[in-house]
Amino acid sequence: MTETRIALISGANRGIGAATAQRLFEAGWSLSLGMRNPAFPDWAKGIAGAEERIHLAPYDAADPESATIWAAGAMARFDRIDALVANAGIMIPKTVIEIEDDEMAQLLEINVQGPRRLAAACWDALGASGKGRVIILGSLSGKRIKSARSGAYSVSKFAAVGLAHALRHTGFEAGIRATAVCPGFVATDMAMALTDRAATAMTDPKDLARVIEMLIELPNEASTAEFCVNCQLEESF
Repeated sequence: MTETRIALISGANRGIGAATAQRLFEAGWSLSLGMRNPAFPDWAKGIAGAEERIHLAPYDAADPESATIWAAGAMARFDRIDALVANAGIMIPKTVIEIEDDEMAQLLEINVQGPRRLAAACWDALGASGKGRVIILGSLSGKRIKSARSGAYSVSKFAAVGLAHALRHTGFEAGIRATAVCPGFVATDMAMALTDRAATAMTDPKDLARVIEMLIELPNEASTAEFCVNCQLEESF
């Protein structure tokens, strides 16, 4: 009998997080969903057994204690953690010159420290099975600077990609595999507020969820450090 695997997903109330949660649930995973305001997902309402397989937890990436409390709650509910999808993040569209110190600190706190704390809180549980998985939602903005206005955000996402590599090295001998998933424009509320590009010309969150499912299903011997996804042609990223 195959044991049900458990995934923690931050920012699971909408966009990439919600699409990933639905995709993994349909693939047989049980979920612990971290949100600022926990609410049972619409896509799961009316599905038999969904309430047993979905755990809701308050989570604020800017709160240093939030990750520890969430991971402990998930362990109390399921007694295991097999995958972490650190998806929660923010964007402040300012250059590195005009951004204020407190805004830059907020970007780094939520986009880098938040995922790092989550990984640390889940670390022992992820290593217990010998095949734990960590997905850090980076960005193509963590691979190249697309514009001055995205510069400050890019600094935080370069750090997030570096975090994924550091986690990969730290957990490799314990069977933990970490991957930075780096999309360009994804049809989410955050992206739509930054461009006049049509949603149909952006990557669908459901397709990114398919990528994430594939990455966490790969065996230890097919470790993938980065996975880039783009909706447009670029010379390089």
